[in-house]
Amino acid sequence: MTKQRQMITNRVAFLDKKVPIYASFLGLVGLIVLWEIICSLNLVSPLFLPAPSAIVTTGWEMVVSGEIYENLVPSLYRIVVGYAIGSAFGVLIGLVLGFSKWADAIGTPVVYSIYPIPKIALLPLFILWLGIGELSKVTIIALGVFFPVVINTFSGVKNVDPILIKAAVTFGSSPFNVVRKVILPGSLPMIFAGLKLAAGTSLLLLVSAEMIAAQNGIGAMVLHYGNLMITTKLMVGVLVLSLLGLTFNRVLQWVEYKLIPWK
Repeated sequence: MTKQRQMITNRVAFLDKKVPIYASFLGLVGLIVLWEIICSLNLVSPLFLPAPSAIVTTGWEMVVSGEIYENLVPSLYRIVVGYAIGSAFGVLIGLVLGFSKWADAIGTPVVYSIYPIPKIALLPLFILWLGIGELSKVTIIALGVFFPVVINTFSGVKNVDPILIKAAVTFGSSPFNVVRKVILPGSLPMIFAGLKLAAGTSLLLLVSAEMIAAQNGIGAMVLHYGNLMITTKLMVGVLVLSLLGLTFNRVLQWVEYKLIPWK
């Protein structure tokens, strides 16, 4: 029996094999090295694809001159405020839709009918209603964040084991305590899935809104240097957006780990 168990253990050993931490960087480093080699051999014109070394050098110059900060600060304000508002309302409405049958019957068709509309297409309407200032940009980001979060939260509530809910009610828990201690913790994995999906959506809407209706911001900077065909500075903007998205994702992963240690 012990020999058979050892054979089974050996067969599934590859499932438990640990990957070194540096492995996650290998693909990225390889891509950058290949990119640098292609540019150094002049296989592609710098006008169309500047070398990573040139992008880093230009980026540092823009940091020293303060140009990056002048555009990064308004972008951070727009995305943080819009994301916070959209995700807060998304979680709240998702919990209500999932917990209340009346809310589900009335609200869910509305959510699913509006969700497919490309949110950036509504920006001209929001500019007409709210003006060309920060409010219209924050609103379009919040709206784009709201729908992935509300749909994932709703799905998470529906997937909570009904036996747990019935047990809590049987032991005298109030509806508020059922939501707070049973439904919300059980829905957290799906909620964070929606928050991560919404993070990418918020970045996309931020850039689109800034390209259409902003004088500053990373999106406006990328568009400006694209029109001037200054590719290195354009790629610096793309790099900043990439780092912003990566930071967003890492922060959400850290919060998820703290709130859902059992996952």
